[in-house]
Amino acid sequence: MKVVVIGALGKVARQLVPLLSDGGSGPAVDVVGVVRREEQIDRVADIGGEPLLLDVEHASTEEMAQAFDGADAVIWSAGAGGGNPDRTYAVDRDAAIRSMDAAAAAGVRRYVMVSWVGSVPDHGVPSDASFYPYADAKLAADDHLRTTDLDWTILGPGSLTDDPPTGRIRVLGADERVERGEPSQVPRADVAQVAAASLRIDTTIGQFVRFTTGDETIPAALRHLENLE
Repeated sequence: MKVVVIGALGKVARQLVPLLSDGGSGPAVDVVGVVRREEQIDRVADIGGEPLLLDVEHASTEEMAQAFDGADAVIWSAGAGGGNPDRTYAVDRDAAIRSMDAAAAAGVRRYVMVSWVGSVPDHGVPSDASFYPYADAKLAADDHLRTTDLDWTILGPGSLTDDPPTGRIRVLGADERVERGEPSQVPRADVAQVAAASLRIDTTIGQFVRFTTGDETIPAALRHLENLE
């Protein structure tokens, strides 16, 4: 398997790349790590990825499709990082949507989007809040992904922490709301494990997987998705 990870040095992806490349989540795969600056290239190689220099914020759909050629899966784990609404929309919505269209054009079937637990139409973020552009951009990108013919999975982790991985999660029901704070938290390392496991567990296809830290092992929780109401 060849997997393209977009945003390879983000806080989730830099744990995901070695997890995939060294076989920590199953058989080792070839990982292409997409970054936007030349000084990041060696860092991708250091964590086990094949570096690919591509500024997705400005890359066209055709340029992305060329980068995805020969891949079996694309994982979007990039983001503008907040602070600038225009750039948030440019990256988290527009570039993400182009990457989906590029995956389809390149013949890539599998696409995993790292989103957030509140990416629903009634997310409750006020339009004048600083977080609103991110929530709005992610929802637009997620909704576009649902309209594609890709074998897609949207991951919706709760509040992210830098705690050690637990290997266990709780998947939320479709109508279940989660409050900010400790009950909604999940380590980034566990998000990386969920992303890696999603590539191998078909019950995640066509699912918005909202999750927090819990008591069920990640593979078991993902295999039980079809039983959720």
